[in-house]
Amino acid sequence: MVLLTLIKLAVFCFLRQVRERLKEDVEQMKLKNPNFRPGLVVLQVGDRDDSNLYISMKLKAAAEIGINAMHMRLPTTATEEEILHSITEVNENSSVHGLIVQLPLDSVHEINTEKITNAVAPEKDVDGLTSINAGKLSRGDLGDCFIPCTPNGCMELIKQTGVSVAGKRAVVIGRSKIVGAPMHDLLLWNHATVTTCHSKTADLAAEVGRADILVVGIGKAEMVKGEWIKKGAVVIDCGINHVIDDSKSSGKRVVGDVHFQSAKEQAGFITPVPGGVGPMTVAMLMANTVLSAKRFLESHQAGKWNISYTALNLQKPVPSDIVISRSCAAKSIDSLAREVGLLSDEVELYGKTKAKVQLTIIKRLQSRPDGKYVVVTGITPTPLGEGKSTTTIGLAQAMGAHMKLNVFACVRQPSQGPTFGIKGGAAGGGYSQVIPMEEFNLHLTGDIHAITAANNLVAAAIDARIFHEATQSDKALYNRLVPLSGRERKFSPIQINRLKKLGIEKTEPSALTEEEINHFARLDIDPSSVTWQRVLDTNDRFLRKITIGQSPTEKGYTREAQFDITVASEIMAVLALTSSLEDMRQRLAKMVVATSRRGDPITTEDLGVSGALTVLMKDAIKPNLMQTLEGTPVFVHAGPFANIAHGNSSILADKIALKLVGPEGFVVTEAGFGADIGMEKFFNIKCRYSGLRPHVVVLVATIRALKMHGGGPTVTAGMPLPKEYVEENLNLLEKGCNNMRKQIENAKHFGVPVVVAVNAFKTDTDAELDLVCTMAKAAGAFDAVRCSHWAEGGAGAVALGEAVQKASSAPSNFKFLYDLDLPIADKIRIIAQKIYGADDIELLAEAQHKVALYTKQGFANLPICMAKTHLSLSHEAEKKGVPKGFILPIRDIRASVGAGFLFPLVGTVTRGCLVSLMYKSWQSSWHSVHYITLFVPEYLILGVDSFLVQRVLGFKSHRVTVFRENASQLF
Repeated sequence: MVLLTLIKLAVFCFLRQVRERLKEDVEQMKLKNPNFRPGLVVLQVGDRDDSNLYISMKLKAAAEIGINAMHMRLPTTATEEEILHSITEVNENSSVHGLIVQLPLDSVHEINTEKITNAVAPEKDVDGLTSINAGKLSRGDLGDCFIPCTPNGCMELIKQTGVSVAGKRAVVIGRSKIVGAPMHDLLLWNHATVTTCHSKTADLAAEVGRADILVVGIGKAEMVKGEWIKKGAVVIDCGINHVIDDSKSSGKRVVGDVHFQSAKEQAGFITPVPGGVGPMTVAMLMANTVLSAKRFLESHQAGKWNISYTALNLQKPVPSDIVISRSCAAKSIDSLAREVGLLSDEVELYGKTKAKVQLTIIKRLQSRPDGKYVVVTGITPTPLGEGKSTTTIGLAQAMGAHMKLNVFACVRQPSQGPTFGIKGGAAGGGYSQVIPMEEFNLHLTGDIHAITAANNLVAAAIDARIFHEATQSDKALYNRLVPLSGRERKFSPIQINRLKKLGIEKTEPSALTEEEINHFARLDIDPSSVTWQRVLDTNDRFLRKITIGQSPTEKGYTREAQFDITVASEIMAVLALTSSLEDMRQRLAKMVVATSRRGDPITTEDLGVSGALTVLMKDAIKPNLMQTLEGTPVFVHAGPFANIAHGNSSILADKIALKLVGPEGFVVTEAGFGADIGMEKFFNIKCRYSGLRPHVVVLVATIRALKMHGGGPTVTAGMPLPKEYVEENLNLLEKGCNNMRKQIENAKHFGVPVVVAVNAFKTDTDAELDLVCTMAKAAGAFDAVRCSHWAEGGAGAVALGEAVQKASSAPSNFKFLYDLDLPIADKIRIIAQKIYGADDIELLAEAQHKVALYTKQGFANLPICMAKTHLSLSHEAEKKGVPKGFILPIRDIRASVGAGFLFPLVGTVTRGCLVSLMYKSWQSSWHSVHYITLFVPEYLILGVDSFLVQRVLGFKSHRVTVFRENASQLF
C-alpha cells in the first residue's frame, strides 16, 4: 500500500502538477512576447537504441508543455571538433535556451566527454553538467545554477514523501558527475548529514543500514539488498540495468540498483524501476528549460541597460577632432553590444570598434514597446555652420552618460567624396563625436562599396542590353536570355514576372509565339532616356562627362554618359528607406532606369538583375554599430544626400534602436540640411514609409548664423570675420531670428513639439543667447536652451537633454503635410507655400511633361522629395532670412520609383558649390572660429583634403564643411 501511494502521489500526481505549472509558465511568456517560445536542443552522436528512447521521451514531454524542441543528430563518424562546432552554433542561437548532450557519445573517434559537456554555455546547460554549474552547486549557490536533472528529480521525490531532509542521515551510493556527486551536494545544502559510498567503501551494508535517506546510482543490477536497508527509510533507485529474463519477449527486463522485492518490505518509500526516477528526470529537464527561458527574458527585457560610460579628459584649448578621437580608449564593440541587449548571434564583428547587427533582432524584439523618437534639424544652413551632427552626438552623450537614460544615436555614413574633398568627415566634432572617426569616415564596413558594385551592375546591364538588342535577331536574343540547360530551356522567376507584366501567362519557353518572343526579349530602350549613371565614391572630375562604347567590340554603339557619386545612387535611398530584405528586393526591382521607345518605364526587374542586386546588398542592409566618445551606442547606416534624396539615416537602424532602448529610452537621429529640407523629408517620406511617429524636434541654431540671416555682411575669404559676428549686435540678431521662427513654424506644421538648441560659441554674449531663447519660445518652441557640447561633451548638453525629455511627454498630434492621392503639382505647391513661404509654383515645360508622364505611368501617388538649394528657404541661395513674394520654379521632375519618391528640380542649378572653411584660432581658449568662404566653379580641386587646404591657404583647419547646390550635377 505504501509503495502504491508513493507511485501514485509522488510520481503521477507530482508530474501532472509540474507539467501544468510549466505549461502555464510558457503561456505567460507567450502572452508577453507572442513570438517567443522556450527552445531546447538535444544533441546526439550516433544512433544507440537506448539513447533514442530517452530522447523521444524528452521531445514528447517538451511538446506537451509548449517547448520548441529539436533533435540534432550527428553520425558516429563525427569528430570531437565537429561536435564542438555544433555546440557552438547552438550556444550562439538566441532562440535556444537549453542544450542537452545525450550521453554516451557514440562515435568511432576518441571523444573527451568532459570537454564536450563543458563546451555547453552554462546559461543553456539545463542538464547541469558543466564545471561551472557543478561548482556553483558544490558551494551552495543553488539559485544561480542549473541543478542536474536526476538529482533534482530525486530531491523532489523525497520532498513528496513528506519526510524532512534536514537533520537526516543520508547515504549516496555512487560518485558520478551526473548523479552521485551532485546528489551529495544537493542533500548537504538541504541540511542532511551525507555519506558518499562507492566501490572502495568498506562494509557497504553497514553504511546503508544507517541511512534515513538512501540514493543509489552505482550502475550494478540489484546490488543493494533489502536486508541492508533501515526500516522505514526513503529509497531512491536511479539505476537502469538490463538482466536476462526468458519470460519477456525481448529476452531481458529492466531492473534498478536495488533489489526491489526485498527492499520494499523494509523501506518506508521506494521508487520503482522503470517509472520512478526516469519520468522525474525528464520533468526536471523541462523545468530547467523553462527556467532558462525565463532568465533569458528577464535579462533581455526593456529596462535600464547595464552599461559603462567613458569619462572624458577635457582639454582647453580643445584639440583637433582626430587628436580627441585617438586619445579616447574605446570599449570593445562586442562589450557595447552586450550592454545594450544584443545577443552574440545578432552581431557580426568587424574588428574591435565596429559591428553589423543582424535583422533577426527585429523579430525577437517586435513585441517590445518603442522608445521616444527625436529628430535633430537646423535653421537654414549658412557657411558659418550650425553643428547638427555635433549636437546629435552631444545630446546622445548627455542623455546616456549623464542622465543615465537608454539612448541611441542614429546617423548617416559619410561619402568618401566630400571626406577626401574638403568636408573632412561627418562624425561630429570636439568632444561630441563618433569614434574612431577615421573608421567612421572611410570604409566603415563597406556598405558604400556594395552600393557602388550594385549600381554599376545595373549600368552595365543597360548598355549590354541595348547593344545585344541592336546586333541580334529576336531568336538569337531569346536563346541568349533563355539558354539551354541540359536539353531544355527554363524561365527564371524574374523572367516569369516579366511575362506576367506583358500579359503572357505561359511558362514553357517553347510555347511562345514569335510576337511574344519579340515582346519578351526586346526592352527597346531609348538610349537618350537612360537616367541611370555609373557611380564612384571619389571626386573624379574627368568622369563627369564621358563617352562609353569606344572599344572596337562595341561596333560603334557609343553614347554620352557620366559618373555620379555613389551616395547619389537611388540604391542608397532604397537602403535608407527599406524595412526588410524582402522589401529591399522589391524596391530594387522597381527602380526605373530608362524608358522604352513606346514610352514604357524600364526597371531593373525587366533587365533581370534585381535578384543579383539584392545579393550584393545583403550585408549592407545590416546597420553598423559604433560608439560615441563617452561610450553611448551609435548606429551608422545609409547616407543619402539631402537635396536629391531624403537625407536621413536608415529606417531599419531607427526601428532596431527604438526597440533596444525600450519605452523609457530615446533614439536621436539627424535630418540633413535645414528643417525645410531634411526635416520635411524626414516627416513626409521617412516617417510615412517607416510608420514611426516622432516625439520631439531639436532645432539647432547659432548666433552667428542667425546674424547672417538678419542681413550680416558677407564673409570674405582669407579675412577675419566682420565684427558683427564676433561682437554683440542684438538688432542684427533679432532680425535673423525670423529664419528660426519660420523653421519652428515648419516643425509645428507636423504637430511635433520643438526644442531649440543654441549651439554656443565663446564670443556669444549672455544677452544674445537669452534673446534667441526668448524669441524661440515666443515663436512656439516648447523650450530653448544653450549648449556647449563641442567643448564639454555630454555635460554641455544636459540642459538640452532635460528639455527633450520633458518635451517627449508633451501633447503632440503628428500629421503629414499632404495626402499622397493629391496631384503631383498640388503636393509640390503645398511644400512650396507652407514650408518655403512661396506665393506659388511655376512648372516649366520639362516639369509639365514629367507630370503627365509619371501620372500616366502610375507614379503620381509617390511622396515628393524637393531638390533645391539648402542655403535659402527660396530657390535663390543668396536670399537669407525669410524671403517673401517669390514664385518657386520647377525646372524638371525625376522619379526614384524604387526608393519611393519623385524629386522636382528647383530653379537653375550651377555647376559649383559653396565651401565653408572653419579654422581654430590657437590663441583662443575654445570654439573661437574664423571663417572664409570660397566659390569653386566646378567642385573644388580634385583630391584636395583638409591638410592640403591648410598648406595652400596657410592656416590650421579645425573643421571643413561643404555645401552643395545640386549633387546630381556636381558629381
